[in-house]
Amino acid sequence: MFSEERKKVILQLLEENERVLAKDLAKMFHVSVDSIRRDLHSMEEEGLLTRTHGGAIPLMQTRITPPPPAVRYKEGAKTEQAIAKAAASYIEENSTIFIGGASIHYMMLTYLPNDLPFTVITNSIRIADALREKDHIDCYLIGGKVKKSGNITDAFSQEFIRNFNLDLCFLTGGGLSRTGLSTNTPETALSTRIVAEHSRKTICLIGHQKFGTASFAKVLPLSKLHLIITDEETAEEKVQALRELGSHIVAAPPI
Repeated sequence: MFSEERKKVILQLLEENERVLAKDLAKMFHVSVDSIRRDLHSMEEEGLLTRTHGGAIPLMQTRITPPPPAVRYKEGAKTEQAIAKAAASYIEENSTIFIGGASIHYMMLTYLPNDLPFTVITNSIRIADALREKDHIDCYLIGGKVKKSGNITDAFSQEFIRNFNLDLCFLTGGGLSRTGLSTNTPETALSTRIVAEHSRKTICLIGHQKFGTASFAKVLPLSKLHLIITDEETAEEKVQALRELGSHIVAAPPI
């Protein structure tokens, strides 16, 4: 089977399964893994898919509507859990941190330290509700218009954020590329940017599905992200490309 024929089958498999592995494709097509990697590399350059460590996933759109809360705030994939656990390990005693209302932030709740006091600023009703009975955590909820997701990102909340000085903020978005962190809406992008401006250190949490992609609204350039935490499925060449630009990137070990 020729390369172009394999590509058509790969696209069909992605549509059906939302993920393919190079080793499985090599067995299916009776070719080497290197041949499949060349196929996937070519397809990514053509804008047909996004490569990951060991395979590929469907190409993400520039602007994707977040899933409803019932789907968004679930246990999540193992790779996302690994990022959440690694992120929580950076919280120090008596620090003041920002945790937003994305699914990765919700996953962090499981791994927050139980043996040291710290303060959380959040724009998420769900996060605030989960933390309100924790004796060792002081929690402040940013005010403003509440969206259906339970998050608050309007002009009132943006002004509210400016009243705080933070030690650390955990940021995420719809994509991370050479142009920096980006997200789905300009309103969320501005709120996230204000949080970063009032934080001594910014940590970006981004899974392999979003690594190397750009979403609709720009949030921050790479130079403003002190640390990027991704998972082990992110393609090494994508990680290396940002490291060459000066980014500090770590891959969260699997759980």
